[in-house]
Amino acid sequence: MKKIRQKNSAFTLVEIMIVVVIIGLLASMAVPAFQKVRSDAQQKAALNNLRQLAAAGQQYLLDQGVTTANYTSIVDPTATTAYLRTIKPIAGESYTGLVVGTSGNLTVSVGGVTVTYTY
Repeated sequence: MKKIRQKNSAFTLVEIMIVVVIIGLLASMAVPAFQKVRSDAQQKAALNNLRQLAAAGQQYLLDQGVTTANYTSIVDPTATTAYLRTIKPIAGESYTGLVVGTSGNLTVSVGGVTVTYTY
Protein backbone atom coordinates (compact mmCIF):
# COMPACT_ATOMS: atom_id res chain seq x y z
CA MET A 1 0.00 0.00 0.00
CA LYS A 2 1.33 3.42 -1.01
CA LYS A 3 1.20 6.40 1.29
CA ILE A 4 -0.23 9.58 -0.21
CA ARG A 5 1.93 12.49 0.64
CA GLN A 6 0.27 15.92 1.01
CA LYS A 7 2.02 18.87 -0.57
CA ASN A 8 2.75 21.84 1.69
CA SER A 9 0.93 24.84 0.17
CA ALA A 10 2.16 27.65 2.43
CA PHE A 11 3.93 30.77 1.17
CA THR A 12 7.64 31.05 1.76
CA LEU A 13 9.22 34.03 3.48
CA VAL A 14 10.86 35.13 0.21
CA GLU A 15 7.53 35.20 -1.62
CA ILE A 16 5.93 37.29 1.11
CA MET A 17 8.86 39.72 1.11
CA ILE A 18 8.63 40.14 -2.68
CA VAL A 19 4.91 40.96 -2.40
CA VAL A 20 5.62 43.53 0.34
CA VAL A 21 8.33 45.17 -1.79
CA ILE A 22 6.01 45.36 -4.80
CA ILE A 23 3.24 46.94 -2.70
CA GLY A 24 5.74 49.44 -1.30
CA LEU A 25 6.88 50.42 -4.80
CA LEU A 26 3.31 50.89 -5.98
CA ALA A 27 2.50 53.02 -2.92
CA SER A 28 5.60 55.16 -3.43
CA MET A 29 4.45 55.92 -6.98
CA ALA A 30 0.81 56.56 -6.03
CA VAL A 31 1.27 58.97 -3.09
CA PRO A 32 2.85 61.84 -5.11
CA ALA A 33 0.13 61.47 -7.75
CA PHE A 34 -2.57 61.77 -5.09
CA GLN A 35 -0.87 64.84 -3.60
CA LYS A 36 -0.73 66.48 -7.04
CA VAL A 37 -4.41 65.82 -7.64
CA ARG A 38 -5.28 67.21 -4.20
CA SER A 39 -3.20 70.34 -4.81
CA ASP A 40 -4.81 70.90 -8.21
CA ALA A 41 -8.29 70.50 -6.71
CA GLN A 42 -7.51 73.04 -3.98
CA GLN A 43 -6.23 75.56 -6.55
CA LYS A 44 -9.33 75.13 -8.71
CA ALA A 45 -11.61 75.54 -5.70
CA ALA A 46 -9.77 78.72 -4.69
CA LEU A 47 -10.04 80.03 -8.27
CA ASN A 48 -13.78 79.36 -8.18
CA ASN A 49 -14.04 81.24 -4.86
CA LEU A 50 -12.21 84.21 -6.42
CA ARG A 51 -14.53 84.10 -9.44
CA GLN A 52 -17.60 84.16 -7.19
CA LEU A 53 -16.13 86.97 -5.10
CA ALA A 54 -15.43 89.02 -8.24
CA ALA A 55 -18.97 88.47 -9.55
CA ALA A 56 -20.52 89.41 -6.20
CA GLY A 57 -18.21 92.44 -6.02
CA GLN A 58 -19.23 93.58 -9.49
CA GLN A 59 -22.89 93.30 -8.48
CA TYR A 60 -22.17 95.31 -5.32
CA LEU A 61 -20.44 98.01 -7.39
CA LEU A 62 -23.44 98.28 -9.72
CA ASP A 63 -25.98 98.38 -6.90
CA GLN A 64 -24.11 100.82 -4.66
CA GLY A 65 -22.63 103.06 -7.37
CA VAL A 66 -19.08 102.87 -6.00
CA THR A 67 -15.78 102.01 -7.71
CA THR A 68 -14.28 99.63 -5.12
CA ALA A 69 -15.59 97.18 -2.56
CA ASN A 70 -13.70 95.31 0.10
CA TYR A 71 -14.43 91.78 1.25
CA THR A 72 -16.41 92.83 4.31
CA SER A 73 -18.76 94.95 2.18
CA ILE A 74 -19.52 92.07 -0.16
CA VAL A 75 -19.61 89.26 2.41
CA ASP A 76 -21.45 90.34 5.52
CA PRO A 77 -23.14 87.46 7.37
CA THR A 78 -25.15 89.86 9.58
CA ALA A 79 -26.57 91.95 6.72
CA THR A 80 -29.87 91.04 5.09
CA THR A 81 -28.56 92.01 1.66
CA ALA A 82 -25.25 90.13 1.60
CA TYR A 83 -24.00 89.56 -1.91
CA LEU A 84 -22.10 86.38 -1.06
CA ARG A 85 -21.96 83.90 1.79
CA THR A 86 -18.82 83.72 3.87
CA ILE A 87 -16.09 81.99 1.88
CA LYS A 88 -14.67 78.96 3.68
CA PRO A 89 -10.88 78.63 3.30
CA ILE A 90 -9.69 75.50 1.52
CA ALA A 91 -6.03 75.30 2.48
CA GLY A 92 -5.57 78.07 5.04
CA GLU A 93 -5.81 80.99 2.60
CA SER A 94 -7.46 84.28 3.55
CA TYR A 95 -9.92 86.21 1.41
CA THR A 96 -10.61 88.99 3.94
CA GLY A 97 -8.08 91.51 2.57
CA LEU A 98 -9.29 91.39 -1.03
CA VAL A 99 -10.68 94.47 -2.76
CA VAL A 100 -12.85 94.29 -5.88
CA GLY A 101 -12.71 97.17 -8.35
CA THR A 102 -14.29 97.77 -11.73
CA SER A 103 -11.57 95.55 -13.25
CA GLY A 104 -8.41 93.92 -12.00
CA ASN A 105 -7.00 90.84 -10.34
CA LEU A 106 -7.84 88.92 -7.20
CA THR A 107 -4.93 86.91 -5.82
CA VAL A 108 -4.70 84.41 -2.98
CA SER A 109 -2.02 81.93 -1.90
CA VAL A 110 -3.14 78.30 -1.64
CA GLY A 111 -0.64 75.82 -0.27
CA GLY A 112 2.35 77.92 -1.33
CA VAL A 113 0.97 78.46 -4.86
CA THR A 114 -0.45 81.82 -5.93
CA VAL A 115 -3.87 81.65 -7.58
CA THR A 116 -4.96 84.73 -9.56
CA TYR A 117 -8.34 85.50 -11.09
CA THR A 118 -8.51 88.33 -13.65
CA TYR A 119 -11.86 90.02 -14.24
